[in-house]
Amino acid sequence: MAKLIKIDSVYKIYSEGLESEVRALDGVSLEIDKGEFVAIVGQSGSGKSTMMNVLGCLDIPTRGDFYLNGVDVKTLSDKELSRIRNKEIGFIFQQYNLIQSLTVLENVELPLIYQGIEAGERKRMAKEALERVGLAGREKHKPVQMSGGQQQRVAIARAIATKPNIVMADEPTGALDSHTGKDILSFLQQLNRLGTTVILITHDNSIADTAKRIVRLQDGKIIEDRTKEVDW
Repeated sequence: MAKLIKIDSVYKIYSEGLESEVRALDGVSLEIDKGEFVAIVGQSGSGKSTMMNVLGCLDIPTRGDFYLNGVDVKTLSDKELSRIRNKEIGFIFQQYNLIQSLTVLENVELPLIYQGIEAGERKRMAKEALERVGLAGREKHKPVQMSGGQQQRVAIARAIATKPNIVMADEPTGALDSHTGKDILSFLQQLNRLGTTVILITHDNSIADTAKRIVRLQDGKIIEDRTKEVDW
């Protein structure tokens, strides 16, 4: 069976051949199975955000191979990549990226609109996602009326509304207090227990330590890749 994610000797190089050349990813190889919970950890400039962009089909490698479910990503059209980003992968960001002029329900509906799902069904799916993150009854609120933790839950609901196979969370607790951050991590663990592959991007070792597998980056290279026992 093909790996869910496989990258082989991947480079992402900016200003290649110039004095200012930066190798954000420097010959990285990595495999991730369906159902894993992986933390990609590293300090600023380590390459972790570039790794997320590549794995999330938001950016393409300069060199190297990337296979998603056995499919060579570089053979896909822009339309096919857009479908993957919208259907197969759910993204959660540190700053929530909610549209302030829309209600909570409308924010969660957005990826479903892009999929062409009719109004009644997408409202049902969005409400179901909000219920899963504990925000039933808040559908008509605007993001500005909610706490940071609640806004992040809206962002998670938006990410899971399409029932993606992969959830990518980029510093999802970075704008939250420690208690609320633990709640968000617990929800990601719950998603993983239900079979969703979770890829967590963080600079924080204590947050990375909540994952089942830790991949540590430094200067665009993987310097550690270990699996450990977890108590959840």
